[in-house]
Amino acid sequence: MQESDLPGLTASVLWAAFALGVAFGAIAQRTHFCTMGAVADIVNLGDWTRMRMWVLAIGVAMIGFNAMVAAGWIEAADSIYAGPALLWLSNLVGGLLFGVGMVLASGCGSKTLVRVGGGNLKSLVVLFVLAVAAYATMRGVLAVARVATLDAVAVTLPSGQDLPSLLAHASGIPRHALALWLGGGLGLLLLAWVLYRPEGRSGEVLLAGLGLGAVIVGMWWVSGRLGFVPEHPVTLEESFLATNSRRMESLSFVAPVAYTMDWLILFSDTSRVLTLGIVSTLGVVLGSAAVALASGSFRWEGFAGTEDTANHVVGAGLMGLGGVTALGCTIGQGLSGVSTLALGSFLALGGILTGGVLGVRYQAWRVERSL
Repeated sequence: MQESDLPGLTASVLWAAFALGVAFGAIAQRTHFCTMGAVADIVNLGDWTRMRMWVLAIGVAMIGFNAMVAAGWIEAADSIYAGPALLWLSNLVGGLLFGVGMVLASGCGSKTLVRVGGGNLKSLVVLFVLAVAAYATMRGVLAVARVATLDAVAVTLPSGQDLPSLLAHASGIPRHALALWLGGGLGLLLLAWVLYRPEGRSGEVLLAGLGLGAVIVGMWWVSGRLGFVPEHPVTLEESFLATNSRRMESLSFVAPVAYTMDWLILFSDTSRVLTLGIVSTLGVVLGSAAVALASGSFRWEGFAGTEDTANHVVGAGLMGLGGVTALGCTIGQGLSGVSTLALGSFLALGGILTGGVLGVRYQAWRVERSL
């Protein structure tokens, strides 16, 4: 590849990522996809319908990602999730903080972006606070504390932490074959669990699960296949174009929200360039706004009072801190990370769900106390 070819290829990657972000926002707005809402529905009502949306999306993402690994198109090790260093305490604690935060803030990072597109001014405040907390946890004062405490507790594995790599190291079976069987098998089991009940076969569940799972797979392909340069003409090293981590990326909505804020604030600084995370974040807002306006559901909404404001601000801060610490959110770890079958992603997902349940129970206790 010639250096002159890079701008065109980078533009293709960014436009594709933006289109996938728009699709994510449109589908999430149309189907009311919300992980926090799914947890609340189960705890408060015993209703698993929205959880089936999320599980279906996980199954589709698992099957698609590992099919591409089996085909030799991408490698789990090229992502931030599947390295040999298992930051198990960071994954658990970060996930727990994020889970509590998303309840206090009325939704996770992706839901916040979707609500901004629908006219929710509360979510706009949440977005700003989340971005500041995430940036401070990545590079500021909270980063120093994170690295010195939670990140210092880690286990170094003999191979990548994704299950196919671990089992390949232990058994000698080719990693690509294990990816196909493990990813395909686990994904199909999740699909079967969703489709077993009638509510799992409803139009909204199928649209959300199949559509958003396909968006995650599409983003892996854009980043890991379309945007992959085996030998960069300048550095002579392999490169993944237009990513903040310089690794293969899919959707996530904590660090990319911080990078989006940084890009907007320092736009005149030519070192700040558009990345896959930034354009997909903007795309989610646009896609959500388009559906909200077309359906007549767009409406302005503000805080109910001081307590409501305080809860959302605290929740946003916890999401920024927890999401960076856990290396992802309900989408970054719960869909993108889990699709790689990385151990840390499963731990982070467990922490997020536990935190979500605790947050919902806390909110219910507050309501009961006020009666």
